Amino acid sequence: MKITAITTFIVPPRWLFVRVDTDVGISGWGEPIVEGRAHTVAAAVDELSDYLMGKDPRRVEDHWNVMYRAGFYRGGPILMSALAGIDQALWDIKGKQLGVPVHELLGGPVRERIRAYSWIGGDRPADTARAAKDAVARGFTAVKMNATEEMQYVDTHAKVERVLENVQAVRDAVGPDIGLGVDFHGRVHKPMAKVLMRELRPYKLMFIEEPVLSEHLEAIPELAALSPAPIALGERLYSRYDFKRVLDMGGVDIIQPDPSHAGGITETQKIAAMAEAYDVALALHCPLGPIALAANLQLDAVCHNAFIQEQSLGIHYNADNDLLDYVVDRSVFTYHEGYVAIPKGPGLGIEINQAYVDERAIVGHRWRNPVWRHADGSVAEW
Repeated sequence: MKITAITTFIVPPRWLFVRVDTDVGISGWGEPIVEGRAHTVAAAVDELSDYLMGKDPRRVEDHWNVMYRAGFYRGGPILMSALAGIDQALWDIKGKQLGVPVHELLGGPVRERIRAYSWIGGDRPADTARAAKDAVARGFTAVKMNATEEMQYVDTHAKVERVLENVQAVRDAVGPDIGLGVDFHGRVHKPMAKVLMRELRPYKLMFIEEPVLSEHLEAIPELAALSPAPIALGERLYSRYDFKRVLDMGGVDIIQPDPSHAGGITETQKIAAMAEAYDVALALHCPLGPIALAANLQLDAVCHNAFIQEQSLGIHYNADNDLLDYVVDRSVFTYHEGYVAIPKGPGLGIEINQAYVDERAIVGHRWRNPVWRHADGSVAEW
C-alpha cells in the first residue's frame, strides 16, 4: 500500500480536514487545525506531504517520528497540529484496511461510552443559565462556561461580582448535581486568579480550567493551594515534552491535550499514559469537528484515566455548520444520559460526506480570534 495524495479542505465554520489517499482505494481522514490559523496549518501539511508521498501509510509510528524528528525545528501549535491531522488519517487507513476501529489496534477498549459535557454561553458570559438548562434538557449531566470577560492584571470587585452572578445563575438553574466546569481561558492573571478562586469556593465546581496561561506554569502550585476545585489545563500544550514539565511541577489534576494539536493519536496516547503514572485525570480538548471528535473517542476508549469528553455540538462557533453536517451517518455519535458512545466502525468509525465537504470547501472560511481591549486601550487576552 502506498500514499498517492494528501489533500486539505478548509471548511466552515472554522475547521481544516485532511484526506490521505492510497493506491488500494482506502482513504483516511484527519483534522489538523489551529483555530484562526487554518491556512498556515494547511501549508505545513503540504510541506510534510513531500516525505509521505509513495510511503506505506501503515508505518504510523515511524512516520510520526520522521515528521517530528527529521525537522530541525519542532513542536509548537502549527507543526504539531499538521502532524496530528496526518497521524489521525494514517490510523484511520490502518483500521479500515484491517476492518477494525482504531481502539482495537491500541489494545482494545476499557469502556464502551464516556461522559460528555456541553459548552454553554458565548464569548461574553451572559444568559448562561438558559443555555445550561437547555443542555441538561438534552441529556447532558455536565456543562462548562467561561468565567469572565476581559480582566486586567488587577481588576475591580465589580468584575468579580459579575463572575459570581453568572456562576450562581447556572448553579441555580441546574441544581447541585450537574457537573460545572469554569474556564478562566487564560484571560485571568495570577493576582485576580487568587481572588476568583477564593470567591468560587461555594459553587462546588467540577474543575477550574486554565486559571492562568500555560506560559505561567510556575504559578500553578501556588494557585492549587487556593483552588476550590481540581485544576485543568493543556489545550495549548503540544507534546509529551510540554506535559512532562506540567506533571513534574504538580498542582494540575486534569490534563486536556487536544489530539488535533498535540501530535495526533500517537502522541496523545503517550501523554495520557504519562499522566496516569502521576494519578492525573484526562479530559481531552475538542471544540472542533467530527473527525477530531472521532479521534478523541478512540483515545477515550483505551485511556483508563479519561473521565469526560468535550464536544462541540451546538457550540456558538458552529453557526455556519455543525459537526454532524459532515458525516454520512448522523447517529454515529449517540448521546444518551450524558454519555457518548465510542464509535465501533472501522478506522475512526465515521464516514465523511465527501460531496458535502467539497461543496463547503468552496465557501471556506477565514475565521479569526476576536480582538479584545481593556478600558485603557491595551490588548486583552481572549
